[in-house]
Amino acid sequence: MRTSIATVSLSGSLTEKLTAAARAGFDGVEIFENDLLASPLAPEEIRARCADLGLTVDLYQPMRDVEAVPAQEFARNLRRARHKFELMGRLGTDTVLVCSSVSPLARDDDALAAEQLSQLADLAQDFGVRVAYEALAWGRHVSTYDHAWRIVETAGHPALGTCLDSFHILSRASGPEDLAGIEDIPGEKIFFLQLADAPLLGMDVLQWSRHHRCFPGQGGFDVPDLVRRVLHTGYDGPLSLEVFNDVFRQAEAGPTAVDARRSLLVLQEELGLAGLPAPAAPTGVAFTELVTPDAEPVTALLGSLGFARTGRHRGKPVDLWEQGEARILVNTGPAALPHSRLRSRGGTPTDGTTLAAIGLESPDPAAAARRAEALLAPVLPRRRAAEDALLDAVAAPDGTELFLCATARPGLPDWRADFEDVPHTPATAPAAGTRIDHLALTQPWHHFDEAVLFHRGVLGLDPQESVDVADPYGLLRSRAVTNADGSVRFPLTVGAAPGDDTVHARHIALATDDVIAAARRFTETGGSVLPIPANYYDDLAARFAFADGELETYRELGILYDRDAHGVFRHFYTRTVGRVFFELVQRDGGYQGYGAANAPVRLAAQHAARTVPAY
Repeated sequence: MRTSIATVSLSGSLTEKLTAAARAGFDGVEIFENDLLASPLAPEEIRARCADLGLTVDLYQPMRDVEAVPAQEFARNLRRARHKFELMGRLGTDTVLVCSSVSPLARDDDALAAEQLSQLADLAQDFGVRVAYEALAWGRHVSTYDHAWRIVETAGHPALGTCLDSFHILSRASGPEDLAGIEDIPGEKIFFLQLADAPLLGMDVLQWSRHHRCFPGQGGFDVPDLVRRVLHTGYDGPLSLEVFNDVFRQAEAGPTAVDARRSLLVLQEELGLAGLPAPAAPTGVAFTELVTPDAEPVTALLGSLGFARTGRHRGKPVDLWEQGEARILVNTGPAALPHSRLRSRGGTPTDGTTLAAIGLESPDPAAAARRAEALLAPVLPRRRAAEDALLDAVAAPDGTELFLCATARPGLPDWRADFEDVPHTPATAPAAGTRIDHLALTQPWHHFDEAVLFHRGVLGLDPQESVDVADPYGLLRSRAVTNADGSVRFPLTVGAAPGDDTVHARHIALATDDVIAAARRFTETGGSVLPIPANYYDDLAARFAFADGELETYRELGILYDRDAHGVFRHFYTRTVGRVFFELVQRDGGYQGYGAANAPVRLAAQHAARTVPAY
């Protein structure tokens, strides 16, 4: 289907918005009145600019407070409408959005509303314009789609139809039964369909709409169900996005437009309208890559964790450190980061050690790469020698490089073949952590929702519920994405303000079967555990019953503890090196979380320790 986006959904000047929409692959745009008024371009120039970019102008919006008003006021509204219809002719669009009135002058009189909308449609028809009447969720007298449709049906004018907006409908719906009436509307009378998702919030609907909309698949609304019902009517217009969001209005228009277009591709796939390559969800983490200007601190930390340096890349300054199935690459190349998007999009600073790349174990790396490219993920060029393994890599929204790869699987390029073995002494002590349990990835503040949709749509991971975590200097939002068996877990975290994403480091969590033994081994080999305040353990004693000496052991070793209905979680943290730290975790029973109850204590301890060198 054709796709469109309202210019209000993007930041910048009208010219910048049009360019971003075209480059992202949209077919058309809705011109928001404020964007036109603020533009130095004449309507004819905007029309020509859209044509040059391959965009149609699908809608002009909004006209407000038109219907069910006293005669004198309606006469003024018709005068205003005549001017707008003339403007639309110059702009090259034939559909105008009329919102249900919020004016204190509006009367609760459906017959009057229908009569005046019919007169408006008479005038619109003279200019070759159609009127799409939309129920605002906070309309003074008309606030539901079925009420708006009854008025349109009563008016019975060929140039008058309805506009369905997923936010206005779903924000008021209590269940699927409230959507049943959509399929009773003739498709030819649905003049336009606007789409937005939103998190499920208990707040004033106007504020909810103006500040918290997001693209389909990023919130809690069942947008696919609504669109499916609309399509059953025979509607054949565009799928158009209209998203009011404080974050999007401050973010760069280009990446936001790509995120928006990706959301519609994923939506169409769910509806059976887009033939995208099938998801090939990752089955594990093959490796993580740390980039550092000084390898000594991070390799000392890895040594204390029981890792051994087992390989060296044949042509690049990259070492392979291994412990069981956990593999860490340490890159000391001259570039601060292998991919410049991270710096340009407000990601993790490039000073010190950073987690810059992740190798994802893929059941079909080539298929995973095809899907990523089809969903607009940037495919990254890779400097490689002739003998290097052929690996596809794409950029996540935060700029992290994601390698789609295989480890020692017949018939597929093995990334480990790029490394030569180096002499090393196998560890004799018990391993601290033998596989990666999860990777906690801090996101740029203005691309958090995009990151969730990217990991769901492109990688095929399942988003979990959002969690808010208290930090000494604000509130953090976290949402994990995982594969079906939990072998890939990425908690995505973002702060509440632009500066927060430069405060919090990323971390690598290693799984262990005995966190107490791991903590002892780590400290005995020179590792430094993040110190946890004594008050935390006093509170644990009040909340849980422990065996004799158990709590004292946790206090001694800096181990944190959590319990839910399914199991127990024990974990401790290393000090931070550059922008990276490690966590050792032991999951017992069916515990699936990440110790969120302990996060405020950990964050406070890290803030307190920030000026203390790790080694």
